[in-house]
Amino acid sequence: MGLVRSRRHARPGAALGAGLSLLTLLGAAVDARAQGIPAAAAPASPIPAPVPPPAIPASTPTVAPEGAAAKGLEIRAPETKAAEAKGAEPKPNASGSGESKPVEAAAPDTKLVPGKPQEAAKRSREPAPLIYAKVSADPSPTLTARTFLDTLRAAERYAAFAEAGGWERMPEDLVRLKPGERSPAIPALRHHLTLTGDLPADAPPSDRLDPPLVAAIAAFQGRHGLPDSGILGRLTLNALNVPASVRQKQLAASAARLMGSKFSFGERYVVVNIPSAAVEAVENGTVVRRYVAVVGSPDKATPPIETRITDINFNPTWTVPASVVKNEIIPQMRKNPGYLAKNHIRILGPAGDVDPTRIDWAGEKAVNYTLRQDSGFDNSLGQVRIDMPNRFAVYMHDTPAKSLFAASVRFHSHGCVRVGQVKELVGWLLQGTDGPNGPGSTWGPIEIETGIADGERRDIKLPKPVPVSFVYLTGYATPDGKAHFRDDIYKLDTPAPEPAATGAIPPANAVAAPPAVKPAVASPPARKTAVPALAKAPPVGELQPIKKVERRQPESAARVN
Repeated sequence: MGLVRSRRHARPGAALGAGLSLLTLLGAAVDARAQGIPAAAAPASPIPAPVPPPAIPASTPTVAPEGAAAKGLEIRAPETKAAEAKGAEPKPNASGSGESKPVEAAAPDTKLVPGKPQEAAKRSREPAPLIYAKVSADPSPTLTARTFLDTLRAAERYAAFAEAGGWERMPEDLVRLKPGERSPAIPALRHHLTLTGDLPADAPPSDRLDPPLVAAIAAFQGRHGLPDSGILGRLTLNALNVPASVRQKQLAASAARLMGSKFSFGERYVVVNIPSAAVEAVENGTVVRRYVAVVGSPDKATPPIETRITDINFNPTWTVPASVVKNEIIPQMRKNPGYLAKNHIRILGPAGDVDPTRIDWAGEKAVNYTLRQDSGFDNSLGQVRIDMPNRFAVYMHDTPAKSLFAASVRFHSHGCVRVGQVKELVGWLLQGTDGPNGPGSTWGPIEIETGIADGERRDIKLPKPVPVSFVYLTGYATPDGKAHFRDDIYKLDTPAPEPAATGAIPPANAVAAPPAVKPAVASPPARKTAVPALAKAPPVGELQPIKKVERRQPESAARVN
């Protein structure tokens, strides 16, 4: 049996004559002029003969250019609507200008159907490619059994830097410096990078941005979670201008947060450093996989936890937290009564499903119900959840909003941790677990995709739970002695001011000096009293022995205020 052609492709010759009216053709001509297509390319009259597809201008590319993520441009996520067809990059013409020329043929993945509007011809059913922010390739884990002591030593070293005067502030014009150029601020930059160990101490002095200095800048950027390009950008300059005293406080505060930790590392464990927004899979003391992550926003912070990963859930459902119901679901339902149905969220009561129209959304009664989102690709947890029992009820999971993984700042969740390339991490966690075909089989990439594709909820218990730790380290040191720093996104490094005293007795440092004793009224020498012994006020809170005082005559009694 031969291939059956679709109906819209069966009669290409009659599509224009039978399928388009005069108004449609006029509209296509107007659209063509608006898009910069020459007027001759748009049909002028309803001629029922086949018309070749018009050229697609190369000046309107629809996908992000290479390197867009590094420049902070937003990359389209796969959950958006179908992306437009790719346009060729504009090339200089014979005159040397950057003016683009129309492309003679469409991109390979674009299908131009005769008789269809130009907008439909530009569309592609393939989603935009996923873009992930670059993560460090350093094999040293963020957290090891000796991180606490290594961080304390680094704090002492930076305290010495601060006592010695630290380093000079770099001028703003350094961001315009290119490799090979000279600047009077270069010697100070070399001194800074030599102190921090990024530039070798035996590097020859120079006022030029030479290759050794470029490599030192790249090493500095890697320690601060910045793209290690070796180029002095604005973020790198800001990191260079943080005083040594602030860096010392970051290291000391992070070490204090590690104090008392009882985390069981083992041969395999997972670390999430919240300020880094990254996930590390550690095996035999080395990071074998590192992934970008999206962690809690400052007002919905991801909590530090130490627990174990026990289960992997395929096609999970999501029980909406009460805080999300109150702050997000109820306001949405007031504006759009179809919000729950659109997002496949059901309301569950003691007797089963509850009709959303029977709930008064003007109040907050919906908080008393259980709201659960069905499994599926558009589920807020995505297709996979990594379960870990803890008192905060947080976990790691997939997400349909994968465009956030391309950003350099990734603090957007409600407290849980969204993992980029989570299926790869799941494959690492499932090593040693019997696959879907019983003992002897494994969970490879194909088996994981197949287990998710059927759409059914599936829970896989790990035979040996994997330890996991969510830590908040804005400054930490690795065994090689390098100090690493991240932004204090939750503002935990700065101690809160001491609360004011509210008791009846004021603090000791706030007690006023004892009042002076007024001179006693003149009296005859023969009638001395023991009042001067009371002139010295006792310290606050100290009990004094009762002293016997002579009885005084009223007319010569001493007055004491």
